Amino acid sequence: MNSLKRFAPYYGLLAPYKVTFFAAIFCGLLYAVASGLGFPYVVKENIPIIFANDSDFSTEQRDAANAIIDQAPINEDPDILIERVAAGTGLKNKTAEVLINKKHIDYRPKTKDDSVLFKTLLLLPLTILIRAFAGFFNVYLTAYCGVKVLEQVRGQVFSKLQDLPVSYFQNQNKGDLISRLMVDCNLVKQCIVEVSNSLIREPFTFLAALSWLVWLSVTRQENLFLLFCLAAVPACILPIRYIGKKLTRRAKQLQAQSGTVTEVASENLGAVREVRAFSLEDSEREKFGSAVSKFLKYQLGVVKYDKSLSPIIELITGMALTGAIYVAASSQLNLRVDEVISLFLALHMCYQPIKKMGAINNTLKRGIASLDRIEEVLHAPILVEEKPNAKPLPAPVQGQLRFENVSFQYDADHEQPVLRGIDCTLEPGNTYALVGPSGAGKSTFINLVMRFYDPTAGSILLDGHDLRDLKLKDLRHQIALVPQDPILFNDTIMANILLSRPDATKEEVLLAAQQANAREFIDNEPDGFDTLVGDRGTRLSGGQKQRIAIARAFLRNSPLLILDEASSALDSESESLVQAELNTLMQGKTVLMIAHRFATLKLADEILVFEEGRISARGDHASLMDSSPIYRKLYEKQEL
Repeated sequence: MNSLKRFAPYYGLLAPYKVTFFAAIFCGLLYAVASGLGFPYVVKENIPIIFANDSDFSTEQRDAANAIIDQAPINEDPDILIERVAAGTGLKNKTAEVLINKKHIDYRPKTKDDSVLFKTLLLLPLTILIRAFAGFFNVYLTAYCGVKVLEQVRGQVFSKLQDLPVSYFQNQNKGDLISRLMVDCNLVKQCIVEVSNSLIREPFTFLAALSWLVWLSVTRQENLFLLFCLAAVPACILPIRYIGKKLTRRAKQLQAQSGTVTEVASENLGAVREVRAFSLEDSEREKFGSAVSKFLKYQLGVVKYDKSLSPIIELITGMALTGAIYVAASSQLNLRVDEVISLFLALHMCYQPIKKMGAINNTLKRGIASLDRIEEVLHAPILVEEKPNAKPLPAPVQGQLRFENVSFQYDADHEQPVLRGIDCTLEPGNTYALVGPSGAGKSTFINLVMRFYDPTAGSILLDGHDLRDLKLKDLRHQIALVPQDPILFNDTIMANILLSRPDATKEEVLLAAQQANAREFIDNEPDGFDTLVGDRGTRLSGGQKQRIAIARAFLRNSPLLILDEASSALDSESESLVQAELNTLMQGKTVLMIAHRFATLKLADEILVFEEGRISARGDHASLMDSSPIYRKLYEKQEL
C-alpha cells in the first residue's frame, strides 16, 4: 500500500474518465465473481450429473440414506447398516448397498426432469460467457483509460520540458530524457490504471473463491481439511517483499541505461558524416555494443526477479496442497467427489490472485523507479519563470537595452562567474558587434537578452522595463534570432519559415525568402516551398539552412535582431548578397551580432570587446586597434 500511495497525486488524471473507469472496475468485479465463485459452483452442480447411475431411487431417498450413513458408528456391521438404510428409505437392500458403497462420489440418480437437466448444464456456458464478456470489457475499458492517462502524463512531462531553462538541458542526457518521456511514462500509466484495476479485481477473485471454500467447509466438516492450504497465503508475503526490494533497484538501473542506449544511437545517427569522415565506425559499434550489453545485464536482472516470484508462490502453494491431500488420505475422511473437485478449483482460484498480486507488486516497484525519474523532471526548478503579475511590453518598442551591473554564473556553488559587473547601454537603432576569445561571455550576454537565463546579480532593462517584469512571449516576440547553426524541423520549407510568425500570409513568406536570397534554390526544388527539409534540415546544404533562418528573421521583423555570424555558412557570392540584405534588415533595429569575420564588423556601429566576462573596451575598429591589445591580437589572428 505504501508503494501505491506514491501514485496518489496522479489519480486525479482519471477524473475525466471516472465513468469509464468505474465501468471497467464493475466488469472486473463481475469477472472475479464468475471466476472465484461461479466456476467452483458450476463444477459442484455438474459433476454429480456426470457420475449419476441408473438405480431406481429419488434424490430425497439418496439424501435420507446419506444422513443415516453419516450418523452411523464407524465400526457398525455393514449388513446392519444396509438394513437400517433400506428401512429408513424404503429401498431394496441391494439399492441401499449401492448407495453405501458409492457415497464417496455422491452417487445420485439421473434426473427425470429434462428442464432441470438443461438448467444445470446451461450454468457452465453461461458462466463462461459472463466471464468472457466481463473480462474483455474490463481489459478494453482499462486500456482506454490507460491511453488517456498516458497522454496526460506525457503531456505534463513534455510541457514541463518546454518551461525548463536552457541550463537544465546542458546537464542532461537527451536520450535519457526521451526514455523518461516514452518508457517511464508508460510504466507510470500501468501503475495508475492497470495496477489499480488489478488491485480490485484480484482480491475480489480471492474473496469469492474463499467464501465458497468457507461455505463448503461449514456445511460439511469433512471439507475443513482443505482450509489447511490457505496457511500458505501468509508465507507468500515474504518472497513478494524481498523480490520487490531487489526489483526496485534493478528497475532504476535499467531505466537509466535505457536512456544511455537511446543517447548513443541518437548521437550516432545525428553525426553520420563525421563518423564516416573520421572512420569511427568500429569505435561507434564498440560504444553501442557496450551500452547495449550493460542494458541487457540490467534487463536480465529485472526478468530474474520479476519471473522468479510466480514459481516460488507455486512451490509454496503446491506444498500446502500436498499436505492437505495427505491429511485427507491419512484421516480416511468420507469425501464427496463433486465437493472435492469444487474445493480444489476454488483453491486454484485463491492462489491465482496471489500470484498475480505478486506480479502487481513487481510492476509497482518498477513503476516507482520510473516515477522517481519522471518527478525529477516535473519537480525541477524553473529558474527563468514568468511572474504572476508580469506585464505586457508597451508599444511601440524602441529597442534600448540597459545592463546595470549584471553578473552571471551557471552554478552558484561551483562555477566562476561568466559575466562580471557588465554596465552598459545599447541605443536603439544601432548595430553592435560582440568580439572576444572563446569563453569570454559573448553567447551568455546574448542569452541573457533573450532571457534564456536571468542575471545572478543586476538587471537588464528593455526601454526602461526590467526583463523579469515582462511577459516572456512579449519579450521574445520582439527579438529575431539567426544562429550560427540553425535548426530546421522535419517539415516543409514554408512551415519552417512560418515558425517566426505563424500568422503571416503566403505573400509575406515569399517576400522574406526573396530578401534572404533563398527563392532561387527553393524554386529549384521539385516541391518548391512544400519541400520537406528532413530531420534537422539534413536534405539541405548548410548555406540553404542559413538562408531559411535569415528568412525567418526577415519575416519576424522585430525591433531587436540577434545574429550569431549569420552568413558564416554561405559561399562568397551568396554572402555578399545576404550582407546587402542584412544591411537592409538591420535598419532601425537594435542589432547584436557575434562577429568572427572582418566583413561582419564593417556592418557594426560599435564593437564591444569581451575579456574574462567583462566588456574591456568598446568603439569602432580603428580606435580599438589603437586602444585594445586583446582586440588587436584577435584581429591579427582572425579569431574575432
